[in-house]
Amino acid sequence: MARDNADRRIALLIDADNVSHTKIAAMLAELAKYGTASIRRAYGNWASQGLKGWTEKLHAHAIRPIQQFNYSTGKNATDIALVIDAMELLYTQRPDAFCLASSDADFTPLVMQLRANGHDVYGFGERKTPDPFVNACTTFLYLDTLEEPEGSEPLPPRKAAPAKSAKAKKPAEPKKDDAPTRPDKPLALDAKLVTILRGAVEAAARDDGWALLGTAGSAAKRQAPIDPRNYGCKNFPTLFEATGLFEIVEAAGQRYVADRRNTDRTKAPEV
Repeated sequence: MARDNADRRIALLIDADNVSHTKIAAMLAELAKYGTASIRRAYGNWASQGLKGWTEKLHAHAIRPIQQFNYSTGKNATDIALVIDAMELLYTQRPDAFCLASSDADFTPLVMQLRANGHDVYGFGERKTPDPFVNACTTFLYLDTLEEPEGSEPLPPRKAAPAKSAKAKKPAEPKKDDAPTRPDKPLALDAKLVTILRGAVEAAARDDGWALLGTAGSAAKRQAPIDPRNYGCKNFPTLFEATGLFEIVEAAGQRYVADRRNTDRTKAPEV
């Protein structure tokens, strides 16, 4: 019997060399939608200055650091250590799902093996992550789309208010770098995305040519590790609408979607 999400055990394995420590709280919050990250490990050479920022995060989020020295120049022993642990966990502790946080496509065979054994694999990485790794995951989310959960970072100490202020200071505008990265081209020109969405609508469509919007979104996720936030949209309804290629209507309290190219569809959903 399938477990409820709250009871699903997830093994979170972090390639610390390829993931920023600033996103760990957001990653854990996202994983909470799918289960509990009961196994938390981060891999790297912790003597390296490049991983110094991780130290505080490891303690704050109960992540076990796995030390791996670089035995040879130019060779990444960290990747091998992570793969060995993942396969050991697969057959010993048997978690319900895995999460790999990395932007390294070398983990693609590992993801495919875990999925072949019936496990979901959630991925986190940067925009530079190669497509083979992204496509192999059950769901893959780019780190720049994650929002830090409220209260995840300590507040700075309060400063005493000045006695007098001649002019009210203008609130500082957020830096452009803080905003999620959006696609460079219109969504309608993204051939891969359009193929997935059209295929999802076709798979979920009824005889009248209309599909329930929620069912079409689920069909899209079954095709590929697609997340609307990677395209600057908060959910599938806004993603379908943002392409401009689909007609969306509401009838009898339900939202329906149809491919505008489908001239055989009825004018309105038959409810």
